[in-house]
Amino acid sequence: MSELAILVTGASSGIGAAVCRRLAKPGNRLLIHARGGADGTDTAPLEAIAADIRGRGAKAETVFSDLAIAGAGERLVAEAMQKFGALDQVVSNAGFADKRLLGDVDRATLDRSLSAMTGTFFEIATSAQTALKASECGRVVAVSSFVAHHYTSDTLFPVTAAAKAAVEALAKSLAVQLGPDGVTVNCVAPGYTQKDEGTHRAISPDALKAAANRALTRRIAQTDDIAAAVEFLLSSDARQITGQVLRVDGGLGVS
Repeated sequence: MSELAILVTGASSGIGAAVCRRLAKPGNRLLIHARGGADGTDTAPLEAIAADIRGRGAKAETVFSDLAIAGAGERLVAEAMQKFGALDQVVSNAGFADKRLLGDVDRATLDRSLSAMTGTFFEIATSAQTALKASECGRVVAVSSFVAHHYTSDTLFPVTAAAKAAVEALAKSLAVQLGPDGVTVNCVAPGYTQKDEGTHRAISPDALKAAANRALTRRIAQTDDIAAAVEFLLSSDARQITGQVLRVDGGLGVS
């Protein structure tokens, strides 16, 4: 398929931005999403990614919304259909890490994590099915995290792990539902990944260095390492891969 309509959430920096750069092929049409900061007014980072996409020969449209608000996922799908008349592929990447332990984190934070990550994926998966089934290359990739699989005293992210693990469960269910229609649904679970300069990180530089030493590769992943895995799972070469969680963590899970 020469042209694809693709939705990417959490696209203003990090993994989401790296995915956009890989998908910015001539003819592709990308609807890219960001929250736009705490009040939704910080639009410059996402607009810069959109300009980069256009410079690579693809089309780009931007949308800003807080995914913790019910209905945000449905509105993203509706926006893609309105602008492109189709939706071939979805990369559900938006999320945030919270390292506070049980007893320190409150219920409101858990609810927000579940709403923004699990709830939004549920809404997108529910409302995008018809469009995905109509595509010649229907694909869904959800970005999970190693924290949903790796539990030690220094790698606990309880509310983030709960939300990401739930996303993986929904993705596997969706894979079963859409498999007969030729649509694949997979997850990519990054390990510790290098953040963009100036963006928030949940752990300190010293902890990040220690994390690198725990990985079999003895390095922290770059955002493009994760984006490469996402790009592959979206491709026609991955048409026989579905219902899987691809861990891109440098072997953290077996070290």
